[in-house]
Amino acid sequence: MILLYDHTYEGFLSVVFECYRRKITPFRILPETHYQEALFVRKEFIPTNPEHAERVWNGLTARLTPATRHVPLSAFLSGEPDIEMALYRFMRLAFMAEQPIGDNFADPDVLQVRKSSRRVMQEAMRMVQFARFQLTRDNIYFAPVSPAYDVLPLIMQHFRDRFADQHWLVYDLKRDYGYYFNTAEVEEVSLSQKVFNIADGSVRNDMLEEGEAVYQTMWNDYCRSITIRERLNLRLQKQHMPRRYWKFLPEKSGKNTKYES
Repeated sequence: MILLYDHTYEGFLSVVFECYRRKITPFRILPETHYQEALFVRKEFIPTNPEHAERVWNGLTARLTPATRHVPLSAFLSGEPDIEMALYRFMRLAFMAEQPIGDNFADPDVLQVRKSSRRVMQEAMRMVQFARFQLTRDNIYFAPVSPAYDVLPLIMQHFRDRFADQHWLVYDLKRDYGYYFNTAEVEEVSLSQKVFNIADGSVRNDMLEEGEAVYQTMWNDYCRSITIRERLNLRLQKQHMPRRYWKFLPEKSGKNTKYES
């Protein structure tokens, strides 16, 4: 049997709950949008149940060490093929084991889940480092990103703590959704009308705050002034700051790249 869910983490945990409640072992667990019809295969959609999801999550975290409690969610956000089944087997092992299994790298499912989690957490850290905000006319700081993985849920608390007194919107261009903070709470949003370039997230000039262009110019001048051309190492630079992020960085875009070479 193939069990389908709504592509949310709560939905996936609801599937795990149903597997235990009904004592079934699925052939696959898939987001509903990823399923392709096949002959001789039973399928069933499991609706999201927040109460069931919470019970699974509480039971799982109680069996993991504090250092590994982030692993299931971050691995899930990788969206990698069949990560759901690897996570399902990871959770079954965690529930059966007498000791925490997060560091049992001899188990192939634990190893796969930990590797996926590490890749996602690395990407989340890069988003925190490389996000660049543009101030709009309505006094909202807008940061476009396009991460390899769906990491926004992991980094929102950082921005909320760091910019607690400002209105901001961090928007994932690849997945077409983001989080808006109004100095009181964070809410998930999806913009139907876009006043920014969908390729690099640059806001239209008529929508930018009057002094924003001046600040970007000052920032570019500063970056050029501190660059020591004789010590440039582009290979190392690309290793720590992959080129796919450059389009979002004012100091690395278009005409502002004189200090690269």
